[in-house]
Amino acid sequence: MPVSDAQMRAKAKYEAKTYDILTIRLKKGERDIVKHCAEAHGESLNGFVVRIIHEAMEKDSE
Repeated sequence: MPVSDAQMRAKAKYEAKTYDILTIRLKKGERDIVKHCAEAHGESLNGFVVRIIHEAMEKDSE
């Protein structure tokens, strides 16, 4: 079912208020490798990257 313009605007407004966006660049083919690893852990690509970042920050603070 198509999403209405109002729904798209509401979602964009919510996401702009709630999330910061971080863009990363990977060499061709690396995205697929990271995505495969995320799926192997039962996570989305975004969830996997966020978890890895948090783990690294926690390790650095010890």
